[in-house]
Amino acid sequence: MKLEKYSMGTGDRFGREASAQLAAVMNASEKGRDIAIVWNKSYREHAIIHTDPKSVRSYADKAIGEANWKGPYFVDADHINLKTVDLFVESSDFFTLDVADYIGKKPQDNDIETFIKANKKYIGRLVIPGVEDPVDITEKSLRDIASRYLFAVKEARKIYEHVRDIKGAENFITEVSMDETELPQTPEELLFILAAIASEGIPAQTIAPKFTGRFNKGVDYVGDVSAFNKEFNDDICVIKWAVQEFNLPPNLKLSIHSGSDKFSIFPSIKENMRKHNAGVHIKTAGTTWLEEIIGLAESGGEGLLIAKEVYTSSLDRYEELAAPYATVIDIDRDKLPPAEEVSLWSSEEFTSALRHDLANGDYNRHIRQLLHVGYKVASEMGERYLQALDANSVIVGRNVTENLFERHIRSLFLD
Repeated sequence: MKLEKYSMGTGDRFGREASAQLAAVMNASEKGRDIAIVWNKSYREHAIIHTDPKSVRSYADKAIGEANWKGPYFVDADHINLKTVDLFVESSDFFTLDVADYIGKKPQDNDIETFIKANKKYIGRLVIPGVEDPVDITEKSLRDIASRYLFAVKEARKIYEHVRDIKGAENFITEVSMDETELPQTPEELLFILAAIASEGIPAQTIAPKFTGRFNKGVDYVGDVSAFNKEFNDDICVIKWAVQEFNLPPNLKLSIHSGSDKFSIFPSIKENMRKHNAGVHIKTAGTTWLEEIIGLAESGGEGLLIAKEVYTSSLDRYEELAAPYATVIDIDRDKLPPAEEVSLWSSEEFTSALRHDLANGDYNRHIRQLLHVGYKVASEMGERYLQALDANSVIVGRNVTENLFERHIRSLFLD
């Protein structure tokens, strides 16, 4: 399988928005931009909502069939490791190999020495086309990179080979993910991570590094946009060079996790893609769940009541819900209005606070982040929540499609 130049990961936590998400990609196709849609749902989300990976395939196939869509689509085993991969093997054809937890674990000494020997020819001043500053490589820097990342890459190989032995090498897409870690990878580190990936025989088609700045869930990028722009440019150039140098898949591209709603860096991503004729994979998982809540609130009645109840319970259970996402949320609890106040809000007041419209003075990024992690509350509502989605599918679906197409696809991929 080969992943297209442009692709978008679209999470659908409750399995109701596949058609609305597909509509956004179909709109892009009508305007001349082909984008592969990749439905992703992690083990953690399945565990919280009590679903299984086969359900993602079922909803995706159903949406594709109903729309008679002939374009590319995939189902992602999102952030899997050796402990969880078997649950996803049958239904998935895109595997995000998450090895961030293995970064920093020391590999065998002989593996380090083998790595240094294989890459010793790069010691010195390395000039990579398109990278502004030459990279000074020393034996120490190679040793440091190997000590920090080689164990993780070898773990990725184990997961890849496990999937390959079951599915066959030609029947799935491989992504290597290192984004959920404390420190960002420099372009120099990315270069030799790719060297290790190649030497381990992993045919990665996307690589998800950790970038500088904060990629908090469901809200805009926090950080130095100019620094991100330089880093993104350099990473693209490193990948282009590494593809040739290490014989990696020619369509290898950057993957941006928690890419939803990062509006301030979308112009940089778009500019660099055009400048280098590069592709990108953008994950936009949680933003669809938030559009569901917005749609329910907008519908009024029972939908608005459910939205308020989700907020109230999320506020009461803050520590429990926020803990798994502590590294990817920044919530000022003093900026969260009390439940009593929210209970009196109209549909417009609720949606204005939650919808990611930076021009609206009532938008509240702290509410948005809280509700992003509050999907467990909706899950516990069971059929009541799902029936509300079904009853208000037109309003909810319109919000989902508009968000993906207007705020994300148009900003990233269209003029």
